[in-house]
Amino acid sequence: MGKGDKKSKRGKIINGTYGTRRKRKIKRKPSIEEKINVEKKK
Repeated sequence: MGKGDKKSKRGKIINGTYGTRRKRKIKRKPSIEEKINVEKKK
């Protein structure tokens, strides 16, 4: 377990990869309703 370990979170950070130990943050798209509300406010 450490920097060279492909299955640990630290190893994923060092390698710059993602997996079950290191999830990606999901970019949330605004919904259609939110887009309509933003356009009406302007």
